[in-house]
Amino acid sequence: MKKLIFTGLTAAILLSACSSQKTETAEITATAELTQVQKEAQAFLNKYSATYQDLYTKSAEAEWASNTKIVEGDTTNAAATRRANEAFAAFTGSVDNINTAKAMLEKKDQLTPLQIKQFEAILYTGANNPQLIPDIVKARIKAETEQTEKLYGFDYRIYEKSVTTNQIDEILKNETDLKKRLDAWNASKEVGPGLKTGLLNLRDLRNKTVQSLGYDDYFTYQASDYGMTRQEMMDLMKQINDELRPLYRELHTFARYELAKKYNQKEVPDYLPAHWLPNRWGQDWSSMVEVEGINLDAVLKQKGPEWQVKQAERFYTSLGFPSLPESFYTKSSLYPLPANANYKKNNHASAWHMNLNQDVRCLMSVEPNAEWYETTHHELGHIYYYMTYTNPDVPVLLRGGANRAYHEGIGSLMGLAAMQKPFLAELNLIDKNTQTDEVQMLLKEALSYVTFIPFASGVMSEWEHDFYAKNLPADQLNKRWWELTKKYQGMVPPANRSENYLDPATKTHINDDAAQYYDYAMSYVILFQLHDHIAKNILKQDPHATNYYGSKEVGNFLRDIMYPGASADWRQMLKEKTGEELSARAMVDYFQPLMVYLKEQNKGRKYTL
Repeated sequence: MKKLIFTGLTAAILLSACSSQKTETAEITATAELTQVQKEAQAFLNKYSATYQDLYTKSAEAEWASNTKIVEGDTTNAAATRRANEAFAAFTGSVDNINTAKAMLEKKDQLTPLQIKQFEAILYTGANNPQLIPDIVKARIKAETEQTEKLYGFDYRIYEKSVTTNQIDEILKNETDLKKRLDAWNASKEVGPGLKTGLLNLRDLRNKTVQSLGYDDYFTYQASDYGMTRQEMMDLMKQINDELRPLYRELHTFARYELAKKYNQKEVPDYLPAHWLPNRWGQDWSSMVEVEGINLDAVLKQKGPEWQVKQAERFYTSLGFPSLPESFYTKSSLYPLPANANYKKNNHASAWHMNLNQDVRCLMSVEPNAEWYETTHHELGHIYYYMTYTNPDVPVLLRGGANRAYHEGIGSLMGLAAMQKPFLAELNLIDKNTQTDEVQMLLKEALSYVTFIPFASGVMSEWEHDFYAKNLPADQLNKRWWELTKKYQGMVPPANRSENYLDPATKTHINDDAAQYYDYAMSYVILFQLHDHIAKNILKQDPHATNYYGSKEVGNFLRDIMYPGASADWRQMLKEKTGEELSARAMVDYFQPLMVYLKEQNKGRKYTL
């Protein structure tokens, strides 16, 4: 799967925080320079961090086993994961640790900025595991583990034959027979009903967990990681949607007519039937367009999946980043399981920082095609982010992205850079003299990046907002989902989807990366802001035709962003590096040439959004 990557552990053990710079760390290296209060604070932080790192690592190892070896009927991994996560939760949510952090923050005027950020991180993590209500926290962890196993252990079947999600995705990308497409789409949704009871239980447990420390609901808790209220986050999502709506409206109209033609349908539907689109959730339509002269699938097939991973590594080392540790290759799970394997694994691409130190891994199912080529570059973006902020200037508790969206933004930025024509020509993946239709290239990119925004900032964010913050009734879950897909994506189900189904739960993030899908919408905005700056101010190249390869200056720019991790203030970082606040301006500008083409194509066509 492309771009939509959660970075490692389940929500129970994710960490982030808020504001300061790497230079401040020097303040705590020489304890002789610290005041008495600062020394006390540092002693506590040192002790807390050592235990935190140890328990985090054990939790990550257990999660890794649960995601890489799923054996039907075998609960060994699930039980080990639950125990590890319970131990992590008991420590981070301990009443003593929470009270100490609160007491220290009452003296924040006497602490260093870096110490303040660490205590804020302790409180944020503690709020998801408060031992004021240990039974609730234990129940939530057990429910999360069981939900993940149900989701990834599910046996998808088409015509009574077991299929993988990769195979379903292939059908939706390439099949022109609408009946076969419908059967594949329906098969992809069969996992939903079995997840409903577990998800409703998880909502209750997640909300109760954070409410015990004063948050209104789980969505509010997750948004607070950005230093934002729930309403501020939803307002920002609306802003991003509104800024890109005119372009999405043109793409939607174009797609309705083009797909009707492709499937030999006389009637052009007002809204896109979900099974017409080349993605299970309608979030990425890029395979609708093949750009002549750029057939990456054919050339990548000859090179094989291992080449793709090694080439992604070469891309980063060319920018001045170090080689991957040998353990990355020995410990990661990079390729699909053999057909005769007697167990399953999570096929959703993800990058893991196992011990907040040098153990970094990827969980992927890389196949030799363009989608996995791009995904591999994206995933290694996470890995190099981990490696860069794992340095003596960044305390263990602040080894995360400047915010969660930065992690995705960096990964997606590298995915975009890896698909640009001058770079592909340098790698001999395409002939440098190949004449390509630049508008078609832009259209293909828009059908990936722009079509994703209404899904991420609209459908997913609003559904989870309503689910957690408004306690969406159990008999309206599917109804609300399809209301939102129609409103934001202009997409409708192939037939009525009653409450017997639970189509939102077929999306992994709804289950195990909950109430933070807006991360991805923000990451695309950040990605285009960074790319715009790199192209125009560093490389002095057209943003549509860049080649980052070998540019140490680009590497230094990215390293400066990645180095301080969560010790940096994300707003300040963006303003300092790009000269502007968070805005879809760069994304809108990038696709502006496409608007002229689409308006011409859509002349005389009926708009329905």
